[in-house]
Amino acid sequence: MFLKLFSLFLIIPLVELYLLLKIGGIIGAFNTVLVIFITATIGAYLAKSQGFLVLRKIQEANSQGYMPGNELLHGLFVLIGGFALLTPGFLTDAIGFSMLIPQIREIYVGLAKETLRKKIERGDVQMHMYTNFRP
Repeated sequence: MFLKLFSLFLIIPLVELYLLLKIGGIIGAFNTVLVIFITATIGAYLAKSQGFLVLRKIQEANSQGYMPGNELLHGLFVLIGGFALLTPGFLTDAIGFSMLIPQIREIYVGLAKETLRKKIERGDVQMHMYTNFRP
């Protein structure tokens, strides 16, 4: 796991730096900074609006009496997408925007659920339920 995270934190910044230099060489430094600023601004607005929408869906699920599992996963991906958009770079912006579009975010949620299901089946993850409910 450490090697995967190390690779992720090494490869993504290198790709981002490469893309920033390449695109900056084509459109100019000022325009590159302007694009990064605009995507961060739009991303912050989208993250806020999508976050409130997901929060409302979580509250609706709770009021209907069921555990908001899908809604919580959507919230997680909205949070990750918002952070990705605030990170300067074109690759993270593309990933961040994709996580803020509900139809595409549904794909991320499906992949997360499938990954979790496989880990539970293999025994890598165990689930316990603790409750103080007494009839």
